[in-house]
Amino acid sequence: MFRIIVRRLAQALPLLLVVSSFTYILVSLIPGSVATTLLGDSGTPAEYAAIRARLGLNQPVYEQYWHWLLHALHGNLGVSLQNNQAVSSILNSRLDVTLTLVIGTVIVVAVVGVAAGVVAATRGGILGKAIDGVAWIGLAVPNFWFGLLLVEFFSLTLRLLPSEGFVPFETSPEQWLKSLLLPILALSVGPIAVVAKQTREAMLAELGRDYIRTLRASGISETSIVFRHALKNAAVPVVTVLGVLFAQLLGGTVVVETVFVLPGLGSLASTSVAAHDLPVVEGVAIYFALIVVVMNLAIDIIYGWLNPRIRVQ
Repeated sequence: MFRIIVRRLAQALPLLLVVSSFTYILVSLIPGSVATTLLGDSGTPAEYAAIRARLGLNQPVYEQYWHWLLHALHGNLGVSLQNNQAVSSILNSRLDVTLTLVIGTVIVVAVVGVAAGVVAATRGGILGKAIDGVAWIGLAVPNFWFGLLLVEFFSLTLRLLPSEGFVPFETSPEQWLKSLLLPILALSVGPIAVVAKQTREAMLAELGRDYIRTLRASGISETSIVFRHALKNAAVPVVTVLGVLFAQLLGGTVVVETVFVLPGLGSLASTSVAAHDLPVVEGVAIYFALIVVVMNLAIDIIYGWLNPRIRVQ
């Protein structure tokens, strides 16, 4: 297990390099300039040129990236081109919102998706088909559209939950939970469908194996067979899917945080791309990549718990 963790950490270095370089190149190709964002359309060509020179944007892209990379290797992600604040402090102030949103979504997806998949595999019949049908509908629903429906119903019609904003936990735990419920539901609808179908297929495969028939012939209760034996062995592919979905959910936060006006990394990435604030966009990309690396480490540890043979590989 230790070797697996070391290998993962070694693989993270080229990953971060690739993510940072591609982000820098792609954002620099977007039409426009941060000079236009700062001055608007009323600036003169000389004023635009002066701002670009002051910010170092008149240099070739590879030189800009190299300077950024040298500072990043020393833990300095630079300063925002819009407000001259340290990028790391901007990101850290928003990190807890995104992590809470994504981790909360993963928990909901895991609980609901696994439960639905187990029921579909063990009950079958009409109930199993109904769960499959709902899962297919969930796969087809865009999270931003579903989020708008949730706002329309729970915020505007029933007036039960806020439609936007974020309340810190230390301010009010109740309002904190209410501010996250709709965004989490909006992010969960598609992933729940994926996990439910994966769980169903994995459970059906396990329930058809010889050791399950042996356990039944030995008089072991069906509940113990399903949850202590079949589900544990079926959990490895499900955990793999959850790891993939975690990375996808980070991308989904860009849309959902914008819809619900949450001050997280996703909405920050959206506004920073529009403003051509390259250091902030780079910082968000690096933070997202680091979160994925940590998640992959957690998945490897869970693998070792579910399958002890992995620990010695």
